[in-house]
Amino acid sequence: MFNRITATPKTYAWGSTTALPQLLGVAPDGSPQAELWMGAHPDSTTYILDPHAGQPATLNEWIATQPEAALGERTRLPFLFKILAAAKPLSLQAHPSLERAREGYAEENRRGVPRDAPDRNYKDEWHKPELIVALADGFQALCGFRAIDQSLKLLQHLAALADARPSILIEGFRDQLENVGIEPTVRAVLTRQPATLVRALVDASRSNDTQVWAAEAQLLLSLDKCYPGDQGIAIAALLNFVSLRKNEALFLPAGNIHAHVAGLGVEIMAASDNVVRGGLTSKNIDVPELLRVLDFRPTRVPYVKPVTRVDGFVEYHVPVSDFQVMRADAGTTVNFIPN
Repeated sequence: MFNRITATPKTYAWGSTTALPQLLGVAPDGSPQAELWMGAHPDSTTYILDPHAGQPATLNEWIATQPEAALGERTRLPFLFKILAAAKPLSLQAHPSLERAREGYAEENRRGVPRDAPDRNYKDEWHKPELIVALADGFQALCGFRAIDQSLKLLQHLAALADARPSILIEGFRDQLENVGIEPTVRAVLTRQPATLVRALVDASRSNDTQVWAAEAQLLLSLDKCYPGDQGIAIAALLNFVSLRKNEALFLPAGNIHAHVAGLGVEIMAASDNVVRGGLTSKNIDVPELLRVLDFRPTRVPYVKPVTRVDGFVEYHVPVSDFQVMRADAGTTVNFIPN
């Protein structure tokens, strides 16, 4: 027996004023509606539409009062489902491992940091691996450090476009990456806040008039328009940049540095709100903690290939036990028999 559920959109500054209303079939109210959370996280209420007899009106209350009916043998709902509508880039961020989440949560509790304090990183003791599935073509994201040789080529291209002094700055950034690798280079950018390097990268991107690295150059310009001079722009120059087509997906594990840039998507994650930010935001930035949780290894774009099951569902396999993701396309007959 199933229920339909809904929630009230969260109005963050980066949200779209139209995407979620259009998806939900309601009139826009002019607010930047960014996310729709559906789950049992304490920071959002999920409402049960047309509850059955004796069933509460909210998911949280149902779990609290009828845990066996709501969860079976589980003690908590382990996942959170979101619809995300980004009109501007989200923060450059990473999520901790389960071990670091528990350590960080305990540390901040010992220091007496209120759970709702703006400078708190760990609001709970859970990790937050996540899957993002595009609901429309053109969902843009940064996801993990690209191969060093590719970043060297991008920086060389931008250096060739820059004037003399900016070119020297970009060449120095390139040489540092080539000589000492990703981790020391990222540490230097995030701890020294090189505004002149960021300006050099942005100005060189503005001079790009070819198709070579055109998407990356436009990205740096877009980031600078939203967050002028932000140190995260220099980090973005080292990351995989992808534009997803409808139903394409990315899996972002613990330590993966990422930022959703623009578009409409479904995001499924472990039920946590632990976010460590390093730039592209007006929210709290904690560089030492970000450097502690980051995975600095270069990675390919972390696509998840959907697989059509014999029961008609399309499944996105993820290497975690917190959630399982299946898609039922309109017009497809399916039998709900999960693995």
